[in-house]
Amino acid sequence: MELRSLGTSAIKISPIIMGTWQAGKDMWVGIDDDESVRAIRAAFDAGITTFDTAEAYGNGHSEKMIAAALHDIRDRVIIATKVFSNHLKYDQVIAACHRSLKNLNTDYIDLYQIHWPPGAFGSQKVSLEEPLSALNNLKTQGKIRAIGVSNFSRSQLEQAARQADIVSLQPPFSLFWRKIETETLPYCRKNGITLLAYSPMAQGLLTGKFGPDHQFAKGDHRSANILFQANNYRRIQQALDRLRPIAAANGISLAQLALSWVISQPGTCAVAGARNTRQAVDNAGAADIRLADEDLAAIDKIGRTVTDHLDDRPVMWKF
Repeated sequence: MELRSLGTSAIKISPIIMGTWQAGKDMWVGIDDDESVRAIRAAFDAGITTFDTAEAYGNGHSEKMIAAALHDIRDRVIIATKVFSNHLKYDQVIAACHRSLKNLNTDYIDLYQIHWPPGAFGSQKVSLEEPLSALNNLKTQGKIRAIGVSNFSRSQLEQAARQADIVSLQPPFSLFWRKIETETLPYCRKNGITLLAYSPMAQGLLTGKFGPDHQFAKGDHRSANILFQANNYRRIQQALDRLRPIAAANGISLAQLALSWVISQPGTCAVAGARNTRQAVDNAGAADIRLADEDLAAIDKIGRTVTDHLDDRPVMWKF
């Protein structure tokens, strides 16, 4: 798999990154630890070198699953994790980093990200200067190699970039969720900030596995996703019916079509989750797909039949 630069840093990352929210188990159902470990290792074997997690994913459980899967090849992988919005005071950031280092069974974190901006989800709102000062010091000490942010608006990103060398932004971005295109994406491209797109398959919608009458099991957070709500879900089903022939003509899955479209966008990599080895290998295969310009244009147009009807709400869920 051809690697890409992470922002202006010397770090090289795979265009398909394995996301491991599901490995944390919280807010998901039917997740098995052994299967998670096998899926993470299968992703590496299929060419994925970069793995994304967070302290908030199962209170560190996802980080421990990454350690279990990759501890013997630590020097061959890139690990990204995140500090949550309730741990953004200086001392809290330091403590959170140390916990993540322990969970990941490593001496350093390649990319350490602020998961949500201060004040998110009712957390205490602190000045951005406080967590960024801690991150800068962690970087100087060699405990982290690079600094990124997640779920930041353009103004928040600009503020952060004045206080630290921000190499990446991790927002939700897919054919069905494109809120960043107007303001944030142009800023990232102008300033060499890599986009790490999470939910690039719209939380599974772009795999085509959810039919018109799908109901989530109790405890699955996706039931609160705006895209699964009545009118949006109906438009999505119609869009999927138009995307399937394009995927079939290219001999690829719907998921690979969606991921290939995302990573074809300049400066953009896709953070794709997988519950099992089959999904991990399928996701990795998207890195080798080169869609024709006319297919990319058609896919883009179909995606807008969904996104043109969404409001300005930046968060995908109604928790």
